[in-house]
Amino acid sequence: MKKSKKIPCINKECVSCGACVRVCPFGAITIHKGLIAVVDEQKCVGCGKCAKECPAGVITMMEVDKS
Repeated sequence: MKKSKKIPCINKECVSCGACVRVCPFGAITIHKGLIAVVDEQKCVGCGKCAKECPAGVITMMEVDKS
């Protein structure tokens, strides 16, 4: 049986406010070139804090298969 986890999916409407970066307890999110938030899937544990904190509402949690 494959294991899965949820990771944040950040759409192109990201406003680069940094709220998700500040709330992530694992340092899994960075603002790439000052334009959009990017998730490091190796660091992310899928807690969903970033999605709850996003003022623009552009982060959704997506289930992915773990290899």
